[in-house]
Amino acid sequence: MKIFISADMEGISGVATNQQLKTPSEYQRFRHLMTADVNAAIEGAYNGGATAVVVADGHGNMSNLLIEELDPRATLVSGNNRVMCQLEGLDESFDGIMFVGHHGREAGSERAVISHTLAGICVNEMKINGQVVGETEMNSLVAGSFGVPAIFISGDDAYVAEVQETLPSVKAAVTKRAVDRFAAELLHPEVARKEIREKAEEAVKEAKQAVPLQVEGPVTFELELKGSQQAMMTTTLPTVELTGPRSIRFNCDDMVTAYKHMWGCVIIAMSATNGVLGSVNA
Repeated sequence: MKIFISADMEGISGVATNQQLKTPSEYQRFRHLMTADVNAAIEGAYNGGATAVVVADGHGNMSNLLIEELDPRATLVSGNNRVMCQLEGLDESFDGIMFVGHHGREAGSERAVISHTLAGICVNEMKINGQVVGETEMNSLVAGSFGVPAIFISGDDAYVAEVQETLPSVKAAVTKRAVDRFAAELLHPEVARKEIREKAEEAVKEAKQAVPLQVEGPVTFELELKGSQQAMMTTTLPTVELTGPRSIRFNCDDMVTAYKHMWGCVIIAMSATNGVLGSVNA
């Protein structure tokens, strides 16, 4: 029983504001809390029958988790040059995917804590085959293309409600009650981790009955970006069509290819925010 964990930071126990993840002293504190939440999920997974766990750090520069504090039974994918972004290392050998510490999508619930979609600096909305998606739904579709079901999520209550519209059977651990994008009613981390541990164990025990989220046939991505310069520069890829001043669209034959294509567009859009050569002194 092999389990993949995609770990983010906004939805972990204790987080209520974006500054907690940016102010150096606070960020270092929350790295410990993030690692502890992930450890609770790892422990729950093994209690449920897992025989191997791979964790992919998926927040910011994707090197936040403290390897020296991570449960030694798990391996960690860390670092930011990844073709598969938050899913680096995932393949058809896994029996389930868990999303620990994730968050609501950009322009979703007005309460979801630190809501955004993949890259808050550039993505305003993302659609797959006409359906608005957040990171969890998108990543679940990619996992589903490998035959891997999404079995567990943890984060605030607004995020959980949002994801369960698409994945009604996913096990969920609520780590906080969302009040506003930058405010939350927090559970004590030990209470939240107990919930993560128990729900993760249940999820793995029932993983064989879980159904992967899948999309059949060609995949169309539509991205509404935050700046016209971001959208324009993605058209350096000839497959990308500009559909509005800040909107783009492209088509791919399968979900994995489309995911890689999307990530390439987001990388270009991020670099174009202040001009792609803005910091180069020729």
